[in-house]
Amino acid sequence: MTALEPGAAGAYWATLGAHIDVTFGRPRAILVMSAHSLTREPVLLGAAQHDTVHDFGGFPQALYALRYDAPGAPALAAEVANTLQAAQQPVHLLPDGGLDHGIWIPLRAMYPNADIPVLPLAWPPMWSPERLFALGQALAPLRRQGVLIVGSGAITHNLRLWAGGRGAVDQAEHPECAAFRQWFEDRCTASEWPRLFDYRRQAPHAVHMHPTDEHLLPFYLAAGAGVEGDDLRQAPGVRTHASVTWGHLGMDVYAFGAQAASLRQT
Repeated sequence: MTALEPGAAGAYWATLGAHIDVTFGRPRAILVMSAHSLTREPVLLGAAQHDTVHDFGGFPQALYALRYDAPGAPALAAEVANTLQAAQQPVHLLPDGGLDHGIWIPLRAMYPNADIPVLPLAWPPMWSPERLFALGQALAPLRRQGVLIVGSGAITHNLRLWAGGRGAVDQAEHPECAAFRQWFEDRCTASEWPRLFDYRRQAPHAVHMHPTDEHLLPFYLAAGAGVEGDDLRQAPGVRTHASVTWGHLGMDVYAFGAQAASLRQT
C-alpha cells in the first residue's frame, strides 16, 4: 500500500533516487533481488522489456491501475551470468521478464520515469544467510560498473499478526518488533556478521518476526554486494531509514559500502 499511501518509508524512497544520482552518479542499470521472485537456483530475468506484475489480491482497484513498465537489461544479464559463473555460483539466464511488487513499488518511488533498465535476479530462499551473502559478494564488481544493487524485502514480516484485524497504520510498535529491529541495527553497526548470519537463533523474537524468512534474506544479498575487501569486520551496514507501520511491519532501509552513511535520512 505504500504505492498509494507512501507514509514515512515511501517519502524516503522518493528522495533516495535523486540522492543516489548525486552521490554515486545515475545508475547504468538496477539489479534487484526481491522476496517475491524465488527459484531453486539463481535466475536472471533478461527480457528487453518488463511488464508490471500485480502479484497480490484483495487491495483497492487503484493499486492495480498503477504501472511501472521499465526496460530490461539483456546485455547486462549476460554479463552478470558470466560474473556469477566465474565466481562458481550457479546461475540460469532466461529471456523472460516481469517486475513483482517488491520491485516496482519502491522503484516507482525512486525513479518514477521508469527509464533505467532493471534486471531481476530470482534467488533460492532455502539457502542460508551466509550462502546468500556469498552470492551477493560475487555481484560486488557490478557496483564499479554503475549498477545499483537492491535487495527488496522487509526487516520484519509476520502477516499473521493481522489475523485479529489490522487496527491503525500508526499504532504503537510491538515491543518484539522494536527489539528485533534494534538488534539488527546494533549488529550491523558493529559488523558482527557471524551473529547476523545466525540471526534466527541469536536475534530476539526472530521467528516471531519472520515465521518464514524470505522477506529478510534479500538483506544478506545486498549486504554481500556492498562488501569492500575480505575483512567482514570492516563491512558495516548503515540503517539509512527506520519506520514501522501497523505496529509490526518494519520498513527499515540499509545501505552498504564505503559511502553508505551518505544515504542516511537526516
